[in-house]
Amino acid sequence: MRMPRRLAMLALAAALLAMALTVSAARLDLDDEDDSGVLDELLAVDEEAERGGLDAGDSGGAEAVRRAQSMVLVLDNDNARRAVEDHGELLLLGYAPWCERSAQLMPRFAEAAAALRAMGSSVAFAKLDGERYPKAASAVGVKGFPTVILFVNGTEHVYTGLHTKDAIVTWVRKKTGAPVIRLQSKDSAEEFLKKDQTFVIGLFKNFEGAEYEEFLKAAITDNEVQFVETNDRSVAKILFPGVTSEERFLGLVKSEPEKFEKFGEAFEEKAILKFVELHKFPLITVFTELNSAKVYSSPIKMQVFTFSETYDFEDLESMIEEVARAFKTKVTAFDTTNGAKYLVEGDINAKNLREFCLGLLDGTLRPFQKSEPIPQEIKLSKKSSVKAMAKLIKERLQISDVETVAAADGVKDEL
Repeated sequence: MRMPRRLAMLALAAALLAMALTVSAARLDLDDEDDSGVLDELLAVDEEAERGGLDAGDSGGAEAVRRAQSMVLVLDNDNARRAVEDHGELLLLGYAPWCERSAQLMPRFAEAAAALRAMGSSVAFAKLDGERYPKAASAVGVKGFPTVILFVNGTEHVYTGLHTKDAIVTWVRKKTGAPVIRLQSKDSAEEFLKKDQTFVIGLFKNFEGAEYEEFLKAAITDNEVQFVETNDRSVAKILFPGVTSEERFLGLVKSEPEKFEKFGEAFEEKAILKFVELHKFPLITVFTELNSAKVYSSPIKMQVFTFSETYDFEDLESMIEEVARAFKTKVTAFDTTNGAKYLVEGDINAKNLREFCLGLLDGTLRPFQKSEPIPQEIKLSKKSSVKAMAKLIKERLQISDVETVAAADGVKDEL
């Protein structure tokens, strides 16, 4: 029998609510066939080959390794620095075989590499077992697992974004000189929609002028969201049906209930970046280990967490979305960063949740302090000595640490 639904809501006033490299190798020699599955083969079969687990007569396995190695360089203590020096643009995955997060990231790295190649990117790809080759890991800046580093002419850029294909691809393109995708036909817009789910769309009659330059600067500065531009209103309407201008428009598109967000400020880099940062998260974000850093670093100053079983949350999701929508813009003005916590116990419904959020906004909620209440049966007199109080607490609560407190008053030996 299911237990009564009782959820705890915590609001944190800090932020609201993601190969082998030969001696003569200088560049990757890539053929034209579709290698979307090749990297997956590398990440699985190549590991087996390194352990000596592949039969020499297994032509299928050997071929998989050969094809995979044509796309991804395997670095070691001997070739790691040379690989960075020989490639103007090198995307490196540093991993450890025992690391669960490395295992989770490997397929996304493979997908990102294949996608970049399909786009015609000149970026080379490499992987390094940092546990097996610690000297190489230290030489190229791999300090933990997993680590993704992009080297551009020897300069390293450590990836700190979400562990998804799209996020990695967008970040690499921005760092290698392609911060904006230009779409000039309806067909290209429709094809783009099949691949990208979150992006900023900019409509400019002429790709020039102060406002366009601010748009470009924002696209270069932002490391996570893909920026798209067009000078054709009919193309823009495919991406953002609510386009209201013929000459200038900017909006954010997401694959969420709140799919379209229209920008209404002055076209300045700072304002555009703030708009993107405040609106890129969905109304409800599923909190995971992979996106936790992004959630906590959000500039939005309040966050409400819902802790529940999956079946409970399915019942609550629409109600929470409704309340989140109502407070979406109001909470951005809350400017407290002291990490205070507030707790609500009981059944969660729209009325109670609204009152809870209003209390957060107007500062009437009392912070939650996680501590045990003093047991009613223990009564201490102001006339009692330190020795008597320490002895009573020790007997009733069985707290041995009280001896430390008593010792400071010279009574430890008497307890």
